[in-house]
Parts: sequence; structure tokens; C-alpha cells
Amino acid sequence: MATETDSSQGAFSRWASSAIESPQKVYRAMFYVAMIFFLFTTLFPFYWLLVLALTPNEAITSFGFPPVPHGFNPEAFVNVFTTVPFHVYMFNSFVLGIATTAIVLVLASLAGYVFGRLDFPGKGPLMLLILAVSYFPPAAFIIPLFRLFTGNVSVLGISSLNLFNTPFAMILPFSALFMPLSIFILSTFYGQIPDGLEDAARIEGTTRLGALFRVIMPLSAPGVATAGVLTFISVYNEFFFSFLMTSGEPGSWAPIVWGILSYQGQYTELYNLMAAASIVGVLPVAILVVVAQEKIVSGLTAGALKE
Repeated sequence: MATETDSSQGAFSRWASSAIESPQKVYRAMFYVAMIFFLFTTLFPFYWLLVLALTPNEAITSFGFPPVPHGFNPEAFVNVFTTVPFHVYMFNSFVLGIATTAIVLVLASLAGYVFGRLDFPGKGPLMLLILAVSYFPPAAFIIPLFRLFTGNVSVLGISSLNLFNTPFAMILPFSALFMPLSIFILSTFYGQIPDGLEDAARIEGTTRLGALFRVIMPLSAPGVATAGVLTFISVYNEFFFSFLMTSGEPGSWAPIVWGILSYQGQYTELYNLMAAASIVGVLPVAILVVVAQEKIVSGLTAGALKE
């Protein structure tokens, strides 16, 4: 009788009946749905870029949806370097990212030490004020910073330096915008280091700064790696300040996004080269994330807890 009743039900009804008896099926189904949605939304743009890069530019106009290859032209990955000096744009992005990361890690370590290991009046409100800086949209700073970095601000008759088309016009605002998050991450890590370890280092004769760079920072390697990698990736992908603080020429420290946009001219737009350049440009960041994945995950999860 029960078998006849089951056979009279549809497939979804039978699955729902079994899911009520075994909720693990529901959790497993929700996991697969979420995983498929995540993989589709993250990998499909890369698939589309790859199809665009491998398709000859004259055949791209006949694209439909979903995109499928219309030819095979791997030369696009070579032409990105011969059409424009794309390697110079990549070099500029690397220099901007590494310089900003170094500045942020040094200053954020000092600030993180103060907030993480010292007690002083107004500590909590001051930390909230620093974190509030990261929530301001970059557009709120662009006009005063543009006037400041182009020599249009005078104080007591002394004009500001003209930093337009120099790396300092980007490194300075990048450091200010990405430093609050690093301070928060590092202060959380530094606060978890036992006082006895720092006291032992100071008894041996080192200073507070010596204890910071010789004991506390090595013990907080996941937090330092997390702050450094997140800062580098954010600067490497940044476009807003880079677009306004440079003229877009490779010799004026224009970053990688300017290089991708340089494949479009007044009468032609080389979509295949733009897609190939996007893939080439994202490879260093993808490799960095894969290599530092363990440090990033452990840093974010450990930094979220405070013993």
C-alpha cells in the first residue's frame, strides 16, 4: 500500500517527504545550489574574457549569449605587449602596490601596537574615528587632493608641490585610504600576544620598537600577511585616483587599468586585446591569492577573535 502511494507521488514530492525525514538532504541541496551559484558568478566572467581574447576582433560583433568561441587567435596574448607597452603599465602597478604596502605595514604596525597593547584615554573613540576614514567615498577627497597635488594650494605664500604624473600622487592617498583596515587587523593580532614575551625581549635589552619588529610582528605573521596582501590587491586594482592623477601615459606612472583602456582608439576598439590584457593583468593577483590563501584565511578568522 505504501509502495503504491509513493509511486503515485511526483519526484519532487518524494524528495520533499524524504527531506522531512532526513534534514541532511536539505542542507546538502542548499550547499550544492550555493556552490553552483558562486562558481557561476565568479568563473563565468573569466570564461567570457577568455572567449573574447581567443576570438578574432572582426568576429566579436557576431557574439550572442551565451558566448561561444568564433575562431582561435592566441596571438592576442602576444599582441597586448606589442601594440602598447603593457609591461610598463604592469610594472607601474607593481611599484605602486609594493610601495603602498610597505608604507601601510610600517605605519599600521606602529599604530596597531599602540591600539593593541597600550591603554590610554579615548582609545575606543579614536579607533572608531580612524575606521570611519575608510568608509568615506574616494570622490569626497578628489577635489582637494587634486588641487593639493597640482600645486594650487598655498599656505603662508608657499605653494604645494606639483605631484601630478608622479607615483606620490597615488601612493599618498592609497596609504591613507587602506591604512585603517590594516590598523584594525594588526591591533587585534598584537593585542593577543602575551605580555611576557615582550617583557622577556625588553629584559634582554631591546626597546619597544625592537620588541615590535623582532618579537610581536613575527608572532603575528598571519595578520601582517593578511594586511599586506589585502592592501596590495586593493592598490593593484585601484582605478579612481589613478585615472585622475595621471595623464594615462606609461611614462607617467599610469597603472594597469590605463593600459587596458589604451586599446580603444577614436575609430577602433580592440576588444580581444582588452580581454587578453585583463587576463594577463589579473594573473599576478590570482597567483598571489593562491600562494597566500592559507595566511589570508587564518589571518581573517584569527583576527576576528580576541581571547
